[in-house]
Amino acid sequence: MSSIPEVKIGLEIHVQLTSLKTKLFCPTPSNYRGEEPNTYVCPVCLGLPGTLPVVNKKAIEYAIALALALNCEINDKLVFVRKHYFYPDLPKNYQISQYDGPGFSSIARNGYVKIFVDGKSKIVRIRRINIEEDPGKIHYIGSIETSPYSLVDYNRSGIALLEIVTEPDIESPKEARAFLDKLIAILEYLGITDTSREGAFRVDANISVAGGSRVEIKNIGSIKEVEKALTYEIIRQKNIVGKGGEVKRETRHWDSSKGVTVPLRSKEFEEDYRYFPDPDLPPMIITKTFIESVAKSLPELPDSRIERFIKQYELDEYRATVLVLIKWLADFFEECAKLYNNYKKLADLLITDFLRWVKEFNLSPRELKVQSIHIVKLLQYLDKGVISIKMLKESLPRIVKEGIDIDKLVAEGYTKLDDEIVIEKIVREVMAENPKAVKDALENPKAVNYLVGMVMKKTRGRADPNKTVEIIKRLLDEIRKKS
Repeated sequence: MSSIPEVKIGLEIHVQLTSLKTKLFCPTPSNYRGEEPNTYVCPVCLGLPGTLPVVNKKAIEYAIALALALNCEINDKLVFVRKHYFYPDLPKNYQISQYDGPGFSSIARNGYVKIFVDGKSKIVRIRRINIEEDPGKIHYIGSIETSPYSLVDYNRSGIALLEIVTEPDIESPKEARAFLDKLIAILEYLGITDTSREGAFRVDANISVAGGSRVEIKNIGSIKEVEKALTYEIIRQKNIVGKGGEVKRETRHWDSSKGVTVPLRSKEFEEDYRYFPDPDLPPMIITKTFIESVAKSLPELPDSRIERFIKQYELDEYRATVLVLIKWLADFFEECAKLYNNYKKLADLLITDFLRWVKEFNLSPRELKVQSIHIVKLLQYLDKGVISIKMLKESLPRIVKEGIDIDKLVAEGYTKLDDEIVIEKIVREVMAENPKAVKDALENPKAVNYLVGMVMKKTRGRADPNKTVEIIKRLLDEIRKKS
């Protein structure tokens, strides 16, 4: 008998189909961001009497593409239902969605995603994928707890959403992050959404500890915040259980400014939503021909690209996965690989130093000035011994931020110093300035590293490290012979 996991996490991910030009059931444009509140609306998305919804067929195509990418079974009949709840962000007092229950079906179900955590693979099952409309957005004055009133903007109401629901197979915040990283990569490769846009990617997390009641955390807006919210909520629930208490089934809000979850309301049950088929949207038949046409148009997806990187570039699974799950980085790697064939060396530079500085400068792929040729030249100069590894690491921030060409730096004299006469002169200066370090190095060979470091500092990393070590050891031997 298998043991019950201490922590069980299931995720409900809501992804806006930002590639659509109009909302899900009306012709209102979907590019509402940055516009005045309640200006991107029409009688249909406001739910005015007498209006009729008409489904955006491109949204169905995108949903099927995602279902195929997530290894799901696709249903042959698409049924929309009305999900009733009375909240200010729903102008109709119901949401047009889907329901996986008796007499109903989601567009897809029973899929899976393979993730890697700490070198081990794991399967996270996908329970279902729904197509639904986004509600409006509620604005609070200050925090949700202290706001004296709230405002509603219906520009977002009716935007096409895909809801991806997992089984509770996730057992830690780290696994949740790995799953979301993989899911976002798949969405990016499919080109159906831009998750970097405000509100385009939101997560509801369901968590239970040691078989206790399930708590839902609503509307977490980024992978980083999901990991934080899950970590906090697991600790909170464990503390309650540890003191002999009982965790209440409820819906909570993640307050990212305070780093805590706070109660919103008692958790609703499915019967509270009073699902029934939307009478204005008759069932749609999904034919095998249509599914096959979508399948043929699918791009190379992350798992296939990882396999190709392992075979074509002889990378290990870790390097290939890190590159591929950041699509623009994988594209950049392949551009560089056309001109430079030490693929592991190239991958290591991009994964560690290059990506670090992109994040440090908070640059989006569109803002990057650096070109593949800049990185290739940098590695070629390193291979030829023109610059040292320390110089490469020192110059990389400027190359990333400014797009500066290493040729320019080299032309200005930014090259490795390998003239033994010049290096010896600098070594003698360092030894004269650091007599205690010289004494330590005479007694302990490891202390030589301090002197090497001081030479590097004086030469701004330009001194050839091997020649520097040889010269220091030779001069130390001369001191020993004299004494």
